[in-house]
Amino acid sequence: MHIVIMGCGRVGASLARSLESRGHSTSVIDSNPDAFRRLGPSFAGSTVTGMGFDRGVLVSAGIEQADAFAAVSSGDNSNIIAARVAREVFRVPNVVARIYDPRRAEVYERLGIPTVATVPWAADQMLRRLLPAGSEPAWRDPSGRLRLDNAYAPFAWVGRTVAALEAQTGARVAFITRLGMGQQIAGDTVIQEGDYLSMFLVSEEADGVLEALDNGPKEED
Repeated sequence: MHIVIMGCGRVGASLARSLESRGHSTSVIDSNPDAFRRLGPSFAGSTVTGMGFDRGVLVSAGIEQADAFAAVSSGDNSNIIAARVAREVFRVPNVVARIYDPRRAEVYERLGIPTVATVPWAADQMLRRLLPAGSEPAWRDPSGRLRLDNAYAPFAWVGRTVAALEAQTGARVAFITRLGMGQQIAGDTVIQEGDYLSMFLVSEEADGVLEALDNGPKEED
């Protein structure tokens, strides 16, 4: 793959080196030529000095042949403009923009522009390390409405089907980790002791869903 990166700060430089170590070709764009020093002497990709949303600069970086584009400069506006140019003008199939303002990130996600909202992500990672395990979901969508929770199946659910668990709790089981290996599931998959459930929940219903999971199956009359 050929990937174009706009921004050669610490994130951009680290991303470029990581991609290169995986065998991909990379071009890095930055308005400050001194920034390219972060890439190190072994970097074999190309560097282009200029603004990452300028079409001529993007063409010089190989955007017309690019498989992906990452906008990771320090400016939200620059990142989103560049991402839109890459996607809408040059039809790059995989485009992502780093955004500091979480409100903007949510808007751009709704417009179909994948974003990484730096501040909420960092705060979320801090919460995971500060609070007891299981206090925070494993993932939230940008709107905050959906979340992914991981939990070991309570013993009361062992021998019951995934369909029964979903019907009674309101969770949607995405997959099960069993004996250390991810398992695709169907409605008739029977829950076994030690199964680690990865479940999608609606955030506002999460407390009730997790309580129903802990309470176990209701006995039918």
